[in-house]
Amino acid sequence: MTTVDYQGATAESIRHHYDVSNDFYALWLDTSLTYTCALWGEGDTLEDAQRRKLDYLIEGARATGARRVLDVGCGWGSLLNRLVGEHGVGHAVGLTLSDSQAELLRARELPRTEVRVENWLDHEPAETYDAIISIGAFEHFARTGLSRTERVAAYREFFARCRSWLPKGGRIALQTNIKGNNVVMDKQAVRDLMFIIETIFPESEIPALSEVLESSEKLFDIVTVRNDPDHYSRTCQEWLDRLVANRERAVACAGEQNVANYERYLGATVGHFRNRHLGLARLILEAV
Repeated sequence: MTTVDYQGATAESIRHHYDVSNDFYALWLDTSLTYTCALWGEGDTLEDAQRRKLDYLIEGARATGARRVLDVGCGWGSLLNRLVGEHGVGHAVGLTLSDSQAELLRARELPRTEVRVENWLDHEPAETYDAIISIGAFEHFARTGLSRTERVAAYREFFARCRSWLPKGGRIALQTNIKGNNVVMDKQAVRDLMFIIETIFPESEIPALSEVLESSEKLFDIVTVRNDPDHYSRTCQEWLDRLVANRERAVACAGEQNVANYERYLGATVGHFRNRHLGLARLILEAV
């Protein structure tokens, strides 16, 4: 694959967020440390809803029983664990740019898994994959300040590489935040959004759904698309409630400023999804 200029958030920016403290995140995420939007069903706990989300994407990618599956942005390994533990995957490879996540995940010694601190642009698999899943990483593939044309080119590079790693008919399951259709914001909403961009997720740009679709054209067919902003609003509210309930312990392991920043970020995000300033896309794509 031809070398290209990297257009996404740097590893330093990713670590700025995800390397705050494993213990800090454990205080307010679910027990599997799944740090992405859940898929809620009636009567679900957060743990139930996160398992439901993982199963939805695994089944959409047709990864159950697959020989090899790639997880781009594997976090603390909840998807990897689900793939090998419940869905009979022969070998699961996870990519992350967070040293803290990789350290914790390797210590778990999950069977039939391989964890790499590696950008997808640097990934050169020895064999093809049967399925690829990426949850909550796509938002980091184009950095702030790029034009639409530049963003689409960056996203197309990702899809082109994924296509080269899959057989015809192989699938990607992708979950990503997307820009919402409600562009009317009050001043506080604008301030909070800028705070999140500058303080919580530096260098990252949320895509428009049209950019994701355009960048995959002639490489993948769209099988399904769903937009679940209410599911993310509910997930963020659950995280915020757990953080507040464990605030004293959170300050002890991450510091007062980090905790205050995350309370503001999570609280604002609840409103951004509820008011449709942001959306949450779950896409299944099939290689052509």
